[in-house]
Amino acid sequence: MRRIVILGSTGSIGRQTLDIVRAFPDEFEVVGLSAGNNTELLKRQVEEFSPRHVWSAAVGSDDFPSVSFTPMEQMVALNRVDQVMVALMGSVGLTPTLTALAAGKSVALSNKEPIVMAGKLIKDYEARYGGRVLPVDSEPSAIWQCLQGEDNEILRLLITASGGPFRTTPLEDMESVTPEQALRHPTWRMGQKITIDSATLMNKAFEVIESHWLFGVPWERIEVVVHPQSTIHSMVEFADGSVKAQMGPPDMRLPIQYALFYPQRLPNSMIPRLDITVSHSLTFDPLESVRYPCFSLAVEAGRKGGTYPAVLSAADEVAVQAFLDGRISYGGIHRLVERILAEHDPLPGEDAGEVLEADAWASARALELAGG
Repeated sequence: MRRIVILGSTGSIGRQTLDIVRAFPDEFEVVGLSAGNNTELLKRQVEEFSPRHVWSAAVGSDDFPSVSFTPMEQMVALNRVDQVMVALMGSVGLTPTLTALAAGKSVALSNKEPIVMAGKLIKDYEARYGGRVLPVDSEPSAIWQCLQGEDNEILRLLITASGGPFRTTPLEDMESVTPEQALRHPTWRMGQKITIDSATLMNKAFEVIESHWLFGVPWERIEVVVHPQSTIHSMVEFADGSVKAQMGPPDMRLPIQYALFYPQRLPNSMIPRLDITVSHSLTFDPLESVRYPCFSLAVEAGRKGGTYPAVLSAADEVAVQAFLDGRISYGGIHRLVERILAEHDPLPGEDAGEVLEADAWASARALELAGG
């Protein structure tokens, strides 16, 4: 029996995590759930899964009289908890992730911002306290799966990107694209923030940073290729030239289930299968840097290290929301993030306080510039 806490249970990844719990009712005990503003769905989840602990920043304990109203940082450290699914948005996931690792828990990490913001700190916590990060994000999960059973030199990590909805849009039209257009991802169905990040390829740069820390691979050995079909989720090339790829339909329940049951692979009829009897066209193209200026900007921030990645993450969160609200243009996302990074006076980022201080500064400054 796996005793699990799900942070962000009403979001896309949280809901799909509960799909896995439903598919294996004898394998899981849901100890705790947390959510943001969708309290009606949270109440339905509490009724269905009967957790002992719940948390929502939008309501109080009176709204959940039958369970313990427990803050996330306390919930993830409970003795009876084995696994924590972190499916939150933005920097809010950093502190509970560190707390869970400090308590020796397995952390299934869908929320990529914590490891983007504080990758070295998270790896230090793993080594110091014995907790473990299990990647849920599709592409890092694919790399992780390809590395199972391998004790060989990694020549390259090849991270695939669909290219988003503007892969073939004329460059002169990019400035005027609308939020509605940017939210039409060609292969994945995700939340608004990650969908916009997938259009700008900021999300792909986050995965480069994430993979650097998760797998200890030097920056120069991580490459991104555009693969519009989203069938191959990532590849690993080894020293002898052999390349391993992880393939499957674009469905997040597969990497979620892999993380929750690692190292087991169990059958689940809910997850679609790749039908290899149907003709498939798999194409790969180099990343067009002029089309995706956020990508190179973000990778450079990751390479600089210190508190630059935390500022990158915070500025992007504000910029994306400003774009969705119609306060800045699509091209304004890149320009706003670039300006915030240029203004930043970095700190080493060796503790959570420094990281969160940089995050708060960048959010406030970006809001000021974006008119939020």
